[in-house]
Amino acid sequence: MFAPFVVLTRQLIGDRKLKQVRGQAIALHSKVITNFCNRVGIPSKERQAFIRMARDHGKTLGLLA
Repeated sequence: MFAPFVVLTRQLIGDRKLKQVRGQAIALHSKVITNFCNRVGIPSKERQAFIRMARDHGKTLGLLA
């Protein structure tokens, strides 16, 4: 779904910059998940499962193309 956008962005800004931006986005998303889990009292083991699920969905959607 997002793979064409990721490929185009890689061509425009380069692989190195794309990896840097992607890493920042992943870190920010993980923080959002952690803050949510802390707020509603979800244990860290389940939080880790949410983060893995987000990673797997990113692969499925083509965000990690």
